[in-house]
Amino acid sequence: MKFPLFILLLGIFSECSSSPAANNWATIKQSVQIGDSAQSIGSYTAGCLSGAVSLPQNGPGYQLMRPTRNRSYGHPDLIRFIESIAKTTHSRHWGVLLIGDLGQPRGGPTPSGHRSHQSGLDVDIWYLLSQQAANRSLTFNERETWSAPSVLAAQSDAIDDRQWSSAHEKILEMAAGKPEVDRIFVNPSVKRLLCRRKSDHSWLKKIRPWWGHDDHFHVRLKCPLNNQNCTAQEPLPESDGCDASLAWWFSEEAKTPAPTAKKPEPPVLPALCDVILNATKSGLYHP
Repeated sequence: MKFPLFILLLGIFSECSSSPAANNWATIKQSVQIGDSAQSIGSYTAGCLSGAVSLPQNGPGYQLMRPTRNRSYGHPDLIRFIESIAKTTHSRHWGVLLIGDLGQPRGGPTPSGHRSHQSGLDVDIWYLLSQQAANRSLTFNERETWSAPSVLAAQSDAIDDRQWSSAHEKILEMAAGKPEVDRIFVNPSVKRLLCRRKSDHSWLKKIRPWWGHDDHFHVRLKCPLNNQNCTAQEPLPESDGCDASLAWWFSEEAKTPAPTAKKPEPPVLPALCDVILNATKSGLYHP
């Protein structure tokens, strides 16, 4: 992959830039590519994206939700991943995937303060496997107003069997088995259920408990090959995670984290992200 010389020099001599306001990234309506291939730049929580592709609203086995949020963009590897698992889900009659947020046209932070989804390698997928979506294209109003139901029984850590099925387990196992997947965030109760039911735990190390995530799972891909400015997350532990580390998530400490004294500082983005933010559609740098 080749960046223009001035951009390479910027990356060498400038370690980081002060983060442009998240609103600046949210107002961008088009992706831009600088260089000859798509590039995830920085980390999942402090980064941006060159060469983003928008996921079509419909495809075999999936439908995109919340289109007006303009967060349907990702690295081409992410788009291919979504299309691949959706086709498998459809062909095996597990249901139709409802796709939530990917990222913004050039990645970057969002005004809501959501810290991930910045480098084009994250996607939220609803647990809802709607029969209506399996039979027809959802209307614009349905895509904008439907809510993803929680898979937890009300005010408890128990899985609600009315919202959960074996299809969910099969989809998670299939997605985790993809070599490009780094990890999948789920509610701790979902992780606990999978640990109890599965005899083959080889893929469960990628299933990571995290707060929330009771109405969707969050897939994170590895840094793509030849994306030298992409910052990988720390390696996963070798264990399957079905041990004392999982039990902690059901402790009082985990359920009632200490309140933070001040608002988190905005992420500091790599200097190359200033170039991506200020580039024109043609890929020329606008100083």
